[in-house]
Amino acid sequence: MTTTLLQPGQIEAAAGSIPELRLPPADLFLTRARRLEQLAAGHTLGDYLRFVARLARAQQERLDDGPAASLPAPELLAQCREYRMPPLAPAGLARPSGWRDTARQLALAVQEALPVTGRAALRPVLEGQDAWLEAQAGHLLEASLHELDAAVAPVIGAALQVHWVKLARQLESAQVARPEHPNLCPVCGSHPVSSVVRIGGAENGLRYLHCALCSAEWHVVRAKCSNCDNTRGIVYHHLEGGDNGVRAESCPECRTYLKIVHQDKNPLADPVADDLASLALDLLMDETGFARSGANWYLIQGSP
Repeated sequence: MTTTLLQPGQIEAAAGSIPELRLPPADLFLTRARRLEQLAAGHTLGDYLRFVARLARAQQERLDDGPAASLPAPELLAQCREYRMPPLAPAGLARPSGWRDTARQLALAVQEALPVTGRAALRPVLEGQDAWLEAQAGHLLEASLHELDAAVAPVIGAALQVHWVKLARQLESAQVARPEHPNLCPVCGSHPVSSVVRIGGAENGLRYLHCALCSAEWHVVRAKCSNCDNTRGIVYHHLEGGDNGVRAESCPECRTYLKIVHQDKNPLADPVADDLASLALDLLMDETGFARSGANWYLIQGSP
């Protein structure tokens, strides 16, 4: 079923009252893990969702207890804001110290829950050279999927997320400029996983894009393509008889789509967990000829 919205932005909050940026909360990964565990019950991807929930819990532990992270120098942060550049862009920032140790710790934390083939797939993370891990991180950050080992990508991505979230949490919203390219994260320049309509307070009813790397969220009006800014002919798709709280927003101009997760339908909905649990909607959109404009690092190349 599809629904066409004709009045972009009409349900947004009054200009000047919109919180433009949401930095990641302290319990980000724990909240995500709980939502994944909830979604796993009776789901056809239940085993994989439980695996990712375990991974998210390990991410939370590392976020809480891992090494401290250092932001770029204040003058560099100020320069990035002046020129509307993301201050934590991977291309301009050395990978945080300890991320490889985090990847290995995450692999250890989840391997007990995996079958023999799954444990074997993670062996390169535990036994591989640092140079190999660095190369895999580069492929993921640069979206060079043909060179990426998809079996280890969820763990590599999870480790990078821990360290970038730790960095992002040290920022103040005032240190980050509105993005020059609204389809990219203003904090780190990465693509979004999905978008989410938030509930409560000043954010009620507002749509935010959720970053795949640092988990910052930035406001983009609804009924507008998050990839190319087109506002004409935007269509929302959902599965017949499925969860109406997750829809795919498609654009006829750039032929891409991104999911939109509605917390007004379920207050516990999470932009990453609910995106992962709605893989069937991705398959539908692929069949209709739309390309996904974002990526969920917990599931690379469409198969667990």
